[in-house]
Amino acid sequence: MEFNYEEKIPKARIAVLVGKKGVIKRRIEKSLGIKLLIDSDDGDVLLKGDDGLNLMAAQNIVKAVGRGFNPEIALKLLKDDFIFDTVDITDYSGSSKKKLITLRSRAIGTEGKFRKRINELTDVDIVIYGKTISLIGNYNDVDLARKGFDSLLKGNRHTTVYAWLENQNRKKERGFRV
Repeated sequence: MEFNYEEKIPKARIAVLVGKKGVIKRRIEKSLGIKLLIDSDDGDVLLKGDDGLNLMAAQNIVKAVGRGFNPEIALKLLKDDFIFDTVDITDYSGSSKKKLITLRSRAIGTEGKFRKRINELTDVDIVIYGKTISLIGNYNDVDLARKGFDSLLKGNRHTTVYAWLENQNRKKERGFRV
């Protein structure tokens, strides 16, 4: 039985998904035993295959590349214990464009400091692109990073989020479940 999924990504990210001479596209297809049909005119990506789980993994890789990840980082999703998650900043900003810009700026931090520090504290790859914050890492680390961004976007200070994540790391090192 063949399954199909359709994913739409920004046209500007199609070339990244395909890679030089199609190398990224072929690597995804070969690793997961699926077929990617890419329409570069409108950004539609059709995923076909017999294994529903492999198609879901491929769909997450395509989404990750579409959200701004380097394909090498997106391919970490081939590992069983890695997940892709997205935080929609508009859930916190509502329809206000000004608030969206402010919240996105807070999530990035001065010269990228906040994003970089969350990456260091959680070992999660992070991309802030458009109206979203996208995360790739193992489940527990992505959950911590998501909670950190959630706290910041709700109005907590950067230092409060750092302190909370450092505390979570200390608990994890002591063997407590966080």
